[in-house]
Amino acid sequence: MQLRHIALASDWADALAASEYRVSTVGRTIDDEGFLHASLPDQVAATAARYYADLGVPLVVLVMDSDRLEDAGVPVRLEDAGGELFPHLYAPLPVGVVDDVRPASFAPDGAFLY
Repeated sequence: MQLRHIALASDWADALAASEYRVSTVGRTIDDEGFLHASLPDQVAATAARYYADLGVPLVVLVMDSDRLEDAGVPVRLEDAGGELFPHLYAPLPVGVVDDVRPASFAPDGAFLY
């Protein structure tokens, strides 16, 4: 299953230096939440609009595969969040299992591009 996680570019840069990513959502870590928030590909735009549209900082989208995550010891669970199933990652994310890092931004019409 393909997964996505929206990250601040600065948080991803910090993760590269530390070899693992620990930010669950803006301003919160896996230690605060108990897991890392993620999205399915068709959920990314709505998640971005809801939580990241007004930040005005560089963003990236981490592209991951649930099988690779599980193989690396990162349990993935689809869990209900507001009546919709979202993937949650129950361990810090080793940077080496991220398949792609795509720069992301909002177009003038509000569309999320990555």
